[in-house]
This record gives sequence, structure tokens and C-alpha cells, in this order.
Amino acid sequence: MAARTVPRCCRLAGLAIAMGLAVPVVSVHAGTAPTTATAHDNAAQIRAAFEAWRLGQGSVFDLLADDVVWTVAGDSPVSGTYRSKQAFLDDAVAPITAKLATPIVPQVTRIVADGAHVVVMWQGTATAHSGAAYRNHYAWHLELADGRIVRVTAFLDTWALAQLLDDA
Repeated sequence: MAARTVPRCCRLAGLAIAMGLAVPVVSVHAGTAPTTATAHDNAAQIRAAFEAWRLGQGSVFDLLADDVVWTVAGDSPVSGTYRSKQAFLDDAVAPITAKLATPIVPQVTRIVADGAHVVVMWQGTATAHSGAAYRNHYAWHLELADGRIVRVTAFLDTWALAQLLDDA
């Protein structure tokens, strides 16, 4: 069996990643030209958006592209696929925030990035109008293009969400 030779560019990229350096990647979103981004840049942008949200100075939703495709996984009252920022905000976010007396405060536990893809694991806490505590655990797989979030698959405790939405 012949030995496989790894191209020099791949060896250098692997070394850079091992050293914790950002490696440029190409991200393409339908209808746009390829753009150069790095996993480090995307992770930093998402981390900053979550921190602003935590401080009450913005939200990750501010980064959504108008034509974002957001899928809420599982079986909850808001599970499904939303094909625009407005549809997602109106049909998924609004019913949740309507039940809350306080905003959800996120606490990021881990961010993993690979080029245009960023996975954020986080916990959110808030207080419902009923006075009950709302706590949920989330894992969001985000895809970015040109600094905007263009695709999301959101995993969460759908039972905790259903309880909140059913709470009178």
C-alpha cells in the first residue's frame, strides 16, 4: 500500500488550527458571492452578540438575515421551519416573549466554530408572568454568510417550552 502524501497547504492549515490560529474558509449563501471568513471571526461575532443580549444591549436576533431559514427542532408549539426573519420573530419568538415577565438572559456554556458554522450551547433563564421560573437549555447550529446568520437549527428542551406556553 502506497503512503498517502498530504498537500503542504493542508499540513499548514492543520498546524495553524492546532496552534489555535484562525484559518480562512469560504462561505457561500444562495444568491451571494463567496466570502472569506474565519471560524474565529464568526465565533467572536456570535460570542459578542450573546454577551450584548445577556447585558440587555441587543440580541443574537439582530444578526439574522432577512431571508434566514430557522428550524426549531422537536415537538413544541413553535417547532417547525420559518423562512424569514419576520416570520420567525412573529410566529416563534413573540409567543414566547408574550408569556415572560422578564427577558430571557442567556449564559453561554460553549461555542464551537468551523468556518461558516457556529454551534452555541447555552442556558436561558427568565420569569413567566405567572411568577414561575423559566429555564431552558439550548444548542443552536448557526450558519453565517457576510456577517449575517442565514440558517439555524435550534435544539432545546421542548417540554420546558411547552410548559411555559401552556402556563395561564
